[in-house]
Amino acid sequence: MFKSVKELISICNKEQLAIYEVMLRQEMEVSGLTQEEVYANMDKNLQTMENALDEGLQGEGVTSTTGLTGGDAVLLKRYIATGRSLAGNTLLDVVSKAMATNEVNAAMGKICATPTAGSAGVVPGVLFGLKPRMNPSRRDMLNFLLTAGAFGFVVANNASISGAAGGCQAEVGSAAAMAAAATVELAGGTPQQSAEAFAICLKNMLGLVCDPVAGLVEVPCVKRNAGGSSNAVVSADMALAGITSRIPTDEVIQAMYRIGQTMPSALRETGRGGLAGTPTGQRLKQKIFGD
Repeated sequence: MFKSVKELISICNKEQLAIYEVMLRQEMEVSGLTQEEVYANMDKNLQTMENALDEGLQGEGVTSTTGLTGGDAVLLKRYIATGRSLAGNTLLDVVSKAMATNEVNAAMGKICATPTAGSAGVVPGVLFGLKPRMNPSRRDMLNFLLTAGAFGFVVANNASISGAAGGCQAEVGSAAAMAAAATVELAGGTPQQSAEAFAICLKNMLGLVCDPVAGLVEVPCVKRNAGGSSNAVVSADMALAGITSRIPTDEVIQAMYRIGQTMPSALRETGRGGLAGTPTGQRLKQKIFGD
């Protein structure tokens, strides 16, 4: 069993395995399930992801009970259709699908936490947003999730994926880095390039606070999924271009953990600091919950 990214990449190189193959083998050993049973379970997760983003992009989209979030993914979808986008259709399709998923989460819909509910839009947004461009098979998409899970496994066991414990860097930051690593493998990159993409992506999100307005997973969470998903795609491209991280992946993860430990509690999902503490943030809280 691997415990670090360094160990994971070493196994891949030594045994000439893809990252998803190492994760699949570990999952089988830990769970006692057969390969096809593992894939069947993962396919249920993938279907949940697809259903959520489809729901968020239908008609006028979904709106949360509070009215704080909803419909932005559809607005972006319509903007893409105008052909006037600056970032390009593929990247914005990724972003719209990430936002759609997280809007469904905010509206109490069914999502797949990857690795958390607050960051649930990033991985499926990247995967399904890139699908038209990369044309993966269903099994390729399941392998994407296994690869993302391998890196998430390392983060969860060496740092944190909890906003309450480590800020949003631990949630959207981890999700974005997981998606970046999986994207590289899907695109034919090496295991080491996946590790580089993960490190580059997570470095870009170090120090990101968790400051939900009124303590709800809505503002700024939905738009942070947009930022995380775009960061993932750019980081994957950088790694595929041959760009490396000067700081090793496991050290980046440890840095994220230490930053989370020193982050004030007001900036760790308490709804007291950051955007939650602004006059507008406080006004919205009072409007929703009263005095």
